[in-house]
Amino acid sequence: MPLSLGADMWGPEAWLLLLLLVSLTGRCPAGELETADLVTVVLGQDARLPCFYRGDPGEQVAQVAWARVDAAAAEGARELALLHSQYGLHVNPAYEGRVEQPPPPRSPLDGAVLLRNAVQADEGRYECRVSTFPAGSFQAQLRLRVLVPPLPSLNPGPALEEGQGLTLAASCTAEGSPAPNVTWDTEVKGTVSSRSFKHSRSAAVTSEFHLVPSRSMNGQPLTCVVSHPGLLQDQRITHTLHVAFLAEASVRGLEDQKMWQVGREGAMLTCLSEGQPPPSYNWTRLDGPLPSGVRVEGGTLGFPPLTAEHSGVYVCHISNALSSRDSRVTVEVLADPEESSGKQVDLVSASVVAVGVIAALLFCLLVLVVVLMSRYHRRKAQQMTQKYEEELTLTRENSIRRLHSHHSDPRNQSEEPEGRSYSTLTTVREIETQTELLSPGSEQTEEEGDEGIKQAMNHFVQENGTLRARPTGNGIYINGRGHLV
Repeated sequence: MPLSLGADMWGPEAWLLLLLLVSLTGRCPAGELETADLVTVVLGQDARLPCFYRGDPGEQVAQVAWARVDAAAAEGARELALLHSQYGLHVNPAYEGRVEQPPPPRSPLDGAVLLRNAVQADEGRYECRVSTFPAGSFQAQLRLRVLVPPLPSLNPGPALEEGQGLTLAASCTAEGSPAPNVTWDTEVKGTVSSRSFKHSRSAAVTSEFHLVPSRSMNGQPLTCVVSHPGLLQDQRITHTLHVAFLAEASVRGLEDQKMWQVGREGAMLTCLSEGQPPPSYNWTRLDGPLPSGVRVEGGTLGFPPLTAEHSGVYVCHISNALSSRDSRVTVEVLADPEESSGKQVDLVSASVVAVGVIAALLFCLLVLVVVLMSRYHRRKAQQMTQKYEEELTLTRENSIRRLHSHHSDPRNQSEEPEGRSYSTLTTVREIETQTELLSPGSEQTEEEGDEGIKQAMNHFVQENGTLRARPTGNGIYINGRGHLV
């Protein structure tokens, strides 16, 4: 006869009596229980605990009892529920509102139950005990695993600045059961270090991403990827890197020099740079204040119609919270092309005048040199002529004395005719030789000397290979120059 108990009789004694009756019931080796070794459920979801009796036709399941059999079960929470074929489902007060039968249609041989809103404390081993008629009782165990999906969090590191060494960019932490897997998805080069902490029912994993900051990393995404069996898909948390830097400044606008001529409009200088945070711009002039009419709009310096006063050295100063930079450019405003051509003509004229003056000076210098040289040679010639005349006078006097001495003594003439002739010829030769030595060396002087020799020879007679003086009244010889010898 089946056991019949009212709802008010379900106390500890009734449970013990039920278990005793189940244990005393005979068994039929033909039947078997179909269950699962492991049931996995995500925290907060419903767990279905299967227990299906498969026996011969005509066999009936009288009741199914569910109990927790692991040591982690709390006192009074070992028995879950009793499912009776006539009296229905009875649930232990510790699981009131959480244990239910699966919704119909269901088979009378199915003893499965639903454990609503599973929590981590529900994780453990459960046993299904089935009482059949007439086969007897059967039992089977399964393990309930409650997955606790992680709730990852990403924490950025300290402020990144270009030029730092290896620095923490961000850390990602995820805690769950079982321990989650934490990785990084990024194109930025860096190093990863992980550590984990185990708790009684879960484990926490923290992963850190380190890098050497550079401006190329600014704005790049750094994504933390968390994988876990309790997640339908990986969880991703993206952090955008902010690397403080300031690039070198450069100035554009001087590429077309034609734009920088007097009278031109629309000339401007543009200062270019990059930085994080974005830099601010300031324009100054190195040799004084900015000219009037110049407009400053951020990194752009606009000029009014250009004049020569706009020439100078301009400085673009950029700065942000990290650093500051300067860039200098020299602006040279060229004259108007027409004015330039006029100036070029004037310059050519001035050059021609200068060349003429220099040529005149050189010519005057040349004339002066010629005059000085002429005067010098004239004076030198006069000195030589005076010396020549002096020596010639002395020679003439000596020659006259010799001639007078020879003509006045006839004895000497008869005794020494050859010697007198030789002396006379020698005297003539000496006179002519001195004349040649004292002559300036010109061709005209040589010709006059030759003429003088010829005239002198007219006063001598050659006898027996010797020269004898022609008889003369006064014994005076006048040479070609009109001088007495």
